[in-house]
Amino acid sequence: MNEITLERSKGFLLIGKAHNSVAKVISCTFLSLVFCISCTIDPDVVSDQQDWQSVKLPIDVMAIPDAVPRYEKRTRAGNPVEYKVLGKQYRVLADSKGYRQRGIASWYGKKFHGRKTSNGEVYDMYAMTAAHKTLPIPSYVRVTNLKNQRSVVVRVNDRGPFHQNRIIDLSYTAAVKLGIQQAGTGFVEVVTVEPGITEKQESETFDDFNKQALTSVYLQIGAFNNQDNARKLQKKLISGQIINSRVQFSNKQGNEMYKVQVGPIHSVHQADEVNEKLAFLGMMDTQLIIENLAP
Repeated sequence: MNEITLERSKGFLLIGKAHNSVAKVISCTFLSLVFCISCTIDPDVVSDQQDWQSVKLPIDVMAIPDAVPRYEKRTRAGNPVEYKVLGKQYRVLADSKGYRQRGIASWYGKKFHGRKTSNGEVYDMYAMTAAHKTLPIPSYVRVTNLKNQRSVVVRVNDRGPFHQNRIIDLSYTAAVKLGIQQAGTGFVEVVTVEPGITEKQESETFDDFNKQALTSVYLQIGAFNNQDNARKLQKKLISGQIINSRVQFSNKQGNEMYKVQVGPIHSVHQADEVNEKLAFLGMMDTQLIIENLAP
């Protein structure tokens, strides 16, 4: 039978279906505690508020080396088949190979330092780790700041962030090394790094990406086969006082699509403001599109 696993990640109680296995016996005391805390969620955790308290650095974080990818067995804790947070369902990927995504990175630090992560490890804000909603735990990814082209390799050992268009939550050290700790967020690209790949092979791939420059960011709110439907959605945006939008045509292998996108977006703050306006119009499911200038 399917076992229901209960996991706590950065203040969230993740409830999801795990792989078939023999259910463990859980004490009544623990169950009582679970049902109490599962009814409330800390609003500070839901948002991506940072630990703005002064951080006394015991070490030079810039000297901390990146995580080194190695073969690790997927942990049982932190890897339910699927789980639900704030009414939204998430499904953990079967494999991290080939994963690549662009979006907004945030970071978490002192508030969670010393607490357990989703897979039961202790969170260390000075380690090169990160939280991700769907990558298997553990996974290794290279995170690149699209503004300054700095990059780091981190080990995913936690779940989150559960905020619109945030794709990864970095440790404090990773945020400092990328240069996003002051702003709290930044536009990034996240790519999986496989164990066994030589440093030269990995750097060649990364160098190809570095030749490109970040140019514009858009929020995509819909994609249609019919251009008229796309135009209707665009008119709805205008009536809702969202003027800057476009209908972008694409044709991939004969599949013609008309994509309605709002932008260009010039900052994470602006992206959040536009998302709020879209939510007011009932447009909750948006996708961040980050474009590059071809080399």
